Amino acid sequence: MWMDAIDIRDFYATPLGRMARRAISRRVRAHWPDVSGLSVLGIGYPTPYLEPMRGEASRTIAAMPAAQGVLRWPRDASGLATLTNATELPFADVSMDRIILVHALECAEQVRPLLREAWRVLSESGRLLVVAPNRSGVWARFERTPFGHGQPYSPSQLSRAMREVMFTPLSASGALFIPPSRSRMMISSAPAWEKIGVRWFPAFAGVVVAEAAKQIYGGQVEPEKARRRAYLPLAQKNPGA
Repeated sequence: MWMDAIDIRDFYATPLGRMARRAISRRVRAHWPDVSGLSVLGIGYPTPYLEPMRGEASRTIAAMPAAQGVLRWPRDASGLATLTNATELPFADVSMDRIILVHALECAEQVRPLLREAWRVLSESGRLLVVAPNRSGVWARFERTPFGHGQPYSPSQLSRAMREVMFTPLSASGALFIPPSRSRMMISSAPAWEKIGVRWFPAFAGVVVAEAAKQIYGGQVEPEKARRRAYLPLAQKNPGA
């Protein structure tokens, strides 16, 4: 079940949410250190992680599912967020270089069609990054944050889900090793928790960050029922970039 976009926005406005954004952003950037000149699409509620890429990528777009709702983004430029059906994205085939799913896979009622749409939209050399609650992590057990909602995943479950729709898993990492406490002292110690957790306790991360490449050989993705779609026109670059 999708969370309301307003609830997710409000979480990221809290000290705990800002800490979570910083920790996850570091892992996202470890996977994608340079997106210069690339088209980046985020699905779910990706804007906290798209924002740092906006001045670097040629295009950044946030596709927010109708069941979640959409909020204006960015506030200081022309809108780059669109309300959409996550299993029928309004983008042409092979039109995106990178796709990141955040607050998406764990909420989706139809996981396979969602991943299949990401496969369709990605370029032949495209990369997919999924951020999802870790089944063995503490954050999945507390509903006070968005990572405590929906279906959590283990790294192996994410890998299997990706393989089923012709993605090749590349690597996985973790973030949010600190318990989801509102304590200022606990939050201030988060960098130390992250450093220790990444090195010694990866199985206990609050979220899994898994990357995969588009596979264009070795089988066929099941075809969808034919339908006529209207695709959104895409600007050559971000407004103001």
